[in-house]
Amino acid sequence: MNQRPAILGVFAVVLAAILWGSTGTLQAQMPAERIPVVVGVVRLVIGAIALCVLALATGARPRTLAQLPLGGVFLAGCSIGLYNLLFFRGVALAGVGVGTAITIGSAPLWVIGYEILRGIIPTKAKSFGLGLCLVGVVLLAGLSADVRPDPLGVLLGLGAGASYAFYSQATSAIKTDLDSSAIAAATFSVAALVTAPALFLYDTAWIWQAEALWPLLGLGVLSTGVAYALYTWGLRHVLPSTAVTLALVEPMTAFFLAVFLLGESVTLPTGLGAGLLLVGLMLVTRAEARRKA
Repeated sequence: MNQRPAILGVFAVVLAAILWGSTGTLQAQMPAERIPVVVGVVRLVIGAIALCVLALATGARPRTLAQLPLGGVFLAGCSIGLYNLLFFRGVALAGVGVGTAITIGSAPLWVIGYEILRGIIPTKAKSFGLGLCLVGVVLLAGLSADVRPDPLGVLLGLGAGASYAFYSQATSAIKTDLDSSAIAAATFSVAALVTAPALFLYDTAWIWQAEALWPLLGLGVLSTGVAYALYTWGLRHVLPSTAVTLALVEPMTAFFLAVFLLGESVTLPTGLGAGLLLVGLMLVTRAEARRKA
């Protein structure tokens, strides 16, 4: 079997994760009064617009979107919308390090659980690689036995991980001949619509400040629009569990950006965590390539 689509799918997911890794740096450029939930909803709205433009540019037309399986698109859209709301709220309660580690660390476990229920058993190499990735994420997040996170924040983080995992499964299950950009555009249009009411619950005046506008555009166009177009395409060629595990490139990217752009120092635990994460990702990639061989 040709390995090329699988390798290209791996690269697409990794590029998406690298773009996601810029999220923290972009948020750091925003005003102090920013509201995390509003940031999450606005990035979905801008991302949906960017994906619709991309879909039209690649030949999709509004009438062709009717060919999409609406049930699958609706489930995927609601899942990624719920992920954004739970994630940003969970991070606000549990802290950035804990909330992010719980969310992205639990997502691969959720997906593997879904796949086992469908009879897809991970190989030993893939399981070992995932284990290294999870240890690496914990070290990068700076977690220790002294950390006492907010229980509700932990639950929201687990819920966000489950929502993201379900989004990946639902998107992977959408079978259509339409370009993946059309799938992503439809999915994120649903996500933007179902989360938009949250904008009426919080102050949104700050988003029109120049200090906030450019980072929000970066989050919406690059970290959401382009990133999820790549991720959706990648899901056509790799298992959801592989894609979600490879997406752990995100915290490693955030780590390097924090070091080189924001001037944060490298400690022994974070350096070791980045190394373990890199080795784990290489093992998962190799296991996916062998699966397609």
